[in-house]
Amino acid sequence: MPSFSTEVNHTLGRERATEMLKDFVLRVRDRYKDQVSQLDGGWNDNVLDFSLTTYGFKITGSLIVEDTRVRLEGNLPFAALAFRGKIEQSIADEIRKELSSS
Repeated sequence: MPSFSTEVNHTLGRERATEMLKDFVLRVRDRYKDQVSQLDGGWNDNVLDFSLTTYGFKITGSLIVEDTRVRLEGNLPFAALAFRGKIEQSIADEIRKELSSS
């Protein structure tokens, strides 16, 4: 399965950034309810493991909050490989919005 990854830098520190992203799954589910289904996720300290289905593609991954960046790593089905860049950019943009909404 092909992988994808992206990073978003921040100056909030790990704890504050994690706190700001705690409801990330819920907000993404609400914002993109017409495009995303079966969106699930769970936090373990500063790591969010998630899965979602969009346009028939199942995507799984982890969002890791570090002191100065948020890393996103995941897997895509081969059929979604052509959309990897758009997926990475879209998720990074959503993370940036969440981290700047304080």
